[in-house]
Amino acid sequence: MEEPNLSYIHSMSGGDKTFEEKLIGIIKKEFPLEKQEYFDNITARNYKRTAANVHKLKHKISILGLEKSYEVAVNYEDNLIENKTDGRENFEAILQIMTDFLKTL
Repeated sequence: MEEPNLSYIHSMSGGDKTFEEKLIGIIKKEFPLEKQEYFDNITARNYKRTAANVHKLKHKISILGLEKSYEVAVNYEDNLIENKTDGRENFEAILQIMTDFLKTL
Protein backbone atom coordinates (compact mmCIF):
# COMPACT_ATOMS: atom_id res chain seq x y z
CA MET A 1 0.00 0.00 0.00
CA GLU A 2 1.29 3.45 -0.87
CA GLU A 3 2.28 5.92 1.83
CA PRO A 4 0.86 9.43 2.27
CA ASN A 5 3.24 12.29 1.63
CA LEU A 6 3.33 16.06 1.45
CA SER A 7 4.77 16.33 -2.08
CA TYR A 8 1.61 17.81 -3.56
CA ILE A 9 1.31 20.34 -0.72
CA HIS A 10 4.96 21.31 -1.17
CA SER A 11 4.50 21.74 -4.92
CA MET A 12 1.40 23.90 -4.41
CA SER A 13 3.02 26.09 -1.80
CA GLY A 14 6.05 27.13 -3.78
CA GLY A 15 8.04 26.90 -0.54
CA ASP A 16 5.61 29.03 1.50
CA LYS A 17 5.78 27.27 4.89
CA THR A 18 2.91 29.33 6.30
CA PHE A 19 0.65 28.16 3.48
CA GLU A 20 1.73 24.56 4.03
CA GLU A 21 1.05 24.73 7.76
CA LYS A 22 -2.35 26.33 7.16
CA LEU A 23 -3.37 23.67 4.62
CA ILE A 24 -2.16 20.83 6.85
CA GLY A 25 -4.05 22.39 9.77
CA ILE A 26 -7.26 22.47 7.72
CA ILE A 27 -6.84 18.84 6.72
CA LYS A 28 -6.13 17.78 10.31
CA LYS A 29 -9.26 19.62 11.47
CA GLU A 30 -11.65 18.50 8.72
CA PHE A 31 -10.52 14.93 8.11
CA PRO A 32 -11.65 13.41 11.45
CA LEU A 33 -15.08 15.03 11.10
CA GLU A 34 -15.50 13.87 7.51
CA LYS A 35 -14.30 10.39 8.43
CA GLN A 36 -16.79 10.16 11.30
CA GLU A 37 -19.63 11.31 9.04
CA TYR A 38 -18.60 8.62 6.55
CA PHE A 39 -18.72 5.92 9.25
CA ASP A 40 -22.08 7.20 10.53
CA ASN A 41 -23.59 7.01 7.06
CA ILE A 42 -22.10 3.63 6.08
CA THR A 43 -23.30 2.17 9.39
CA ALA A 44 -26.78 3.54 8.69
CA ARG A 45 -26.56 2.03 5.17
CA ASN A 46 -27.27 5.43 3.67
CA TYR A 47 -25.20 4.74 0.59
CA LYS A 48 -26.05 7.95 -1.26
CA ARG A 49 -24.75 10.07 1.62
CA THR A 50 -21.81 7.73 2.05
CA ALA A 51 -20.93 8.25 -1.62
CA ALA A 52 -20.98 12.01 -0.99
CA ASN A 53 -18.66 11.50 2.00
CA VAL A 54 -16.26 9.45 -0.12
CA HIS A 55 -16.37 12.18 -2.76
CA LYS A 56 -15.24 14.77 -0.20
CA LEU A 57 -12.59 12.49 1.25
CA LYS A 58 -11.17 11.79 -2.23
CA HIS A 59 -9.79 15.31 -2.33
CA LYS A 60 -7.81 14.80 0.86
CA ILE A 61 -6.59 11.45 -0.45
CA SER A 62 -5.29 13.26 -3.52
CA ILE A 63 -3.72 16.10 -1.54
CA LEU A 64 -1.81 13.55 0.53
CA GLY A 65 -0.28 12.09 -2.63
CA LEU A 66 -2.21 8.82 -2.62
CA GLU A 67 -2.74 8.40 -6.36
CA LYS A 68 -3.63 4.69 -6.37
CA SER A 69 -5.82 5.15 -3.33
CA TYR A 70 -7.66 7.93 -5.14
CA GLU A 71 -8.65 5.41 -7.83
CA VAL A 72 -9.84 3.00 -5.12
CA ALA A 73 -12.01 5.81 -3.74
CA VAL A 74 -13.42 6.64 -7.19
CA ASN A 75 -14.45 3.01 -7.72
CA TYR A 76 -15.90 2.73 -4.23
CA GLU A 77 -17.90 5.94 -4.70
CA ASP A 78 -19.31 4.56 -7.97
CA ASN A 79 -20.28 1.33 -6.21
CA LEU A 80 -22.00 3.20 -3.40
CA ILE A 81 -24.06 5.17 -5.91
CA GLU A 82 -25.28 1.77 -7.11
CA ASN A 83 -26.01 0.71 -3.50
CA LYS A 84 -23.05 -1.68 -3.43
CA THR A 85 -20.26 -1.66 -0.87
CA ASP A 86 -17.58 -3.36 -2.98
CA GLY A 87 -14.29 -1.70 -2.07
CA ARG A 88 -15.29 -0.74 1.45
CA GLU A 89 -12.49 -2.65 3.18
CA ASN A 90 -9.80 -1.12 0.96
CA PHE A 91 -11.23 2.38 1.35
CA GLU A 92 -11.38 2.10 5.13
CA ALA A 93 -7.77 0.87 5.17
CA ILE A 94 -6.84 4.06 3.30
CA LEU A 95 -8.67 6.13 5.93
CA GLN A 96 -6.64 4.41 8.66
CA ILE A 97 -3.37 5.05 6.84
CA MET A 98 -4.33 8.72 6.51
CA THR A 99 -5.30 8.91 10.18
CA ASP A 100 -1.96 7.45 11.25
CA PHE A 101 -0.04 9.79 8.93
CA LEU A 102 -1.85 12.92 10.12
CA LYS A 103 -1.00 12.02 13.73
CA THR A 104 2.69 12.30 12.82
CA LEU A 105 2.36 15.87 11.52
